[in-house]
Amino acid sequence: MTSDPADLTAADYLDGAREMAAADRPFLAHLLAEEAAQRTADPAIAAGIRASFPDPTTTREETD
Repeated sequence: MTSDPADLTAADYLDGAREMAAADRPFLAHLLAEEAAQRTADPAIAAGIRASFPDPTTTREETD
């Protein structure tokens, strides 16, 4: 792994998103996936990444 964020690839960010999702950190997973999507040239692949890691603030349900 590199210490310079400019050297990270979309795959690196996507790996991080998967790790955060597995660790039950959905917001961090979403942020990393969004960065991966922005670094992806193919719009269809970027949309798939975004769909796989939706924004938890818009999908969560409040309970009493």
